[in-house]
Amino acid sequence: MARYTGAVCRLCRREGQKLMLKGDKCYSEKCAMDQNRRPYPPGQHGQGRAKSSEYGRQIREKQKAKRYYGVLERQFRGYFAMASKRRGKTGENLLAILESRLDNTVYRLGFAMSRAEARQLVLHGHFQVNGRKVNVPSFLVKPGMIITLSQKSKNLGKLKSSIEANAFRQPPKWLEYDANALIAKVSGVPVREDIDFPIEEQLIVELYSK
Repeated sequence: MARYTGAVCRLCRREGQKLMLKGDKCYSEKCAMDQNRRPYPPGQHGQGRAKSSEYGRQIREKQKAKRYYGVLERQFRGYFAMASKRRGKTGENLLAILESRLDNTVYRLGFAMSRAEARQLVLHGHFQVNGRKVNVPSFLVKPGMIITLSQKSKNLGKLKSSIEANAFRQPPKWLEYDANALIAKVSGVPVREDIDFPIEEQLIVELYSK
């Protein structure tokens, strides 16, 4: 299964904002984006990059979305094709599909400190959907589905600490979560208002529509 294996802090610096890829580190003073610690793109020419063109802005927006959700190019293109066939705005459909990934859902529920960690938890079979184990991070959840933590996983120290650390985070409106029973129900479809990360999805649509 293909995935990015490089230094993830470089990705945040390249996009010029936090992508929340390192979990705890993103909230600490060690974050490269805080306190003016290297707040410029990586590489030897990072501090001298010229202003980008409209095409450059479109590319950057696409890269930002891919990196935020942990998706590579081929799969991202597939999601865009899927979004373009649905009714409504293609850009919003694309974000809804990305939000509906199981690894993102696990992260949104507070079971993991980052989407990369959520991806690993799903791969290791810690979650069930409608009573059946699902170990595919790209699995798309749909309204009515029930997501539960497997019984043997409830006592894992790492999961417990993540749940406690994320207790302050509220799940989006399309998820109903019982924190005591560790059970979530997909009550609807993600909408644009549920995504607080600054992504200009129209630029992505313009890029792929050329």
